[in-house]
Amino acid sequence: MATIQTRKSSDGKVKYRVLIRLRGYPPQSATFDRKTDAKKWAQDTESAIRDGRHFKTAEAKKHTLADLVDRYVEDVLPTKPKMQQQQGAQLQWWKDELGHRLLSDISPALLAECRDKLLKGKTYRGTQRSPSTVVRYMAALSHAFSVAVNEWGWFEANPLNRVRKPVEPRGRVRFLGEDERDCLLAACRESLNASLYPVVLLAISTGMRQGEILGLNWEDVDFERRRLILHETKNGERRAVPLVGLAHDVLRSFSKVRRIDSLLVFPGKGKGGGASIRNAWDDALSVAGVENFRFHDLRHTAASYLAMNGATLAEIAEVLGHKTLSMVKRYAHLSEAHTAGVVERMNEKIFGGG
Repeated sequence: MATIQTRKSSDGKVKYRVLIRLRGYPPQSATFDRKTDAKKWAQDTESAIRDGRHFKTAEAKKHTLADLVDRYVEDVLPTKPKMQQQQGAQLQWWKDELGHRLLSDISPALLAECRDKLLKGKTYRGTQRSPSTVVRYMAALSHAFSVAVNEWGWFEANPLNRVRKPVEPRGRVRFLGEDERDCLLAACRESLNASLYPVVLLAISTGMRQGEILGLNWEDVDFERRRLILHETKNGERRAVPLVGLAHDVLRSFSKVRRIDSLLVFPGKGKGGGASIRNAWDDALSVAGVENFRFHDLRHTAASYLAMNGATLAEIAEVLGHKTLSMVKRYAHLSEAHTAGVVERMNEKIFGGG
């Protein structure tokens, strides 16, 4: 309930002090020169308190965007170790741009200006920043806003939800043709780097990421059940990967000679570190005559082969370790024959042959 007190100062001016007391909420007060302003503030504030809006708005006027970024980096980012460095740099960009602004002053229009500035900017390599990169910058700040809304009570709503994201280009689908695959594997077999051939073969056979392969320990390899256990994955979930066919045989053969000073399947020259294959990989690509191809494209190669051999998008997502189908939709056109077969069988069952 709001009460309005009339007070007269030493110079004879009349002031109106509003005091609001509602059960379960801390008292709120403000002073005005006009009684009409005092009544309006009392009415608006009581309504905002009952609706749960008042204190969030008040907090937004106390904190700057720099405060938000600093607290997020200290409290939340350590829980995301794989993204800590990248998102820390992205959030620092937002802090440099808007850190001095109160959260109450952060509007969708202001954020849209920053989005456009990001799109026109350059990367540290001097190249034009891509729409996909800008989307990641926006996603980093958006999550910080969401935490501030849901957990800290600093915001009423996430302002980035009202800012349009740049249109991202369609995902790259570069995979090895049959001749390219044979030439590349032959070059890898001849490499002086003994790890290169089994690493590349595993990437093609399983769709595993380079980091997942080079981080494998022998205790994660189950030859009897023909599977690999990945404890550290990009989405943070443990995953079992089938180990079959040539990849199984090559890795079992590779296991006969192990380093006693390392648990890694592919140890490096020093103690503790994983194998370095970058130079050997580049040499193998050159020898094989494979152009415009990155190691990560071996993962696309595995997914493409799965699609062309009848795997559904859900099955591809499960093999690659994706939580949603959005990342594997780029392979849909490669499974047209499988899709056509499903439709044909349905039509035959309903309408009969012919």
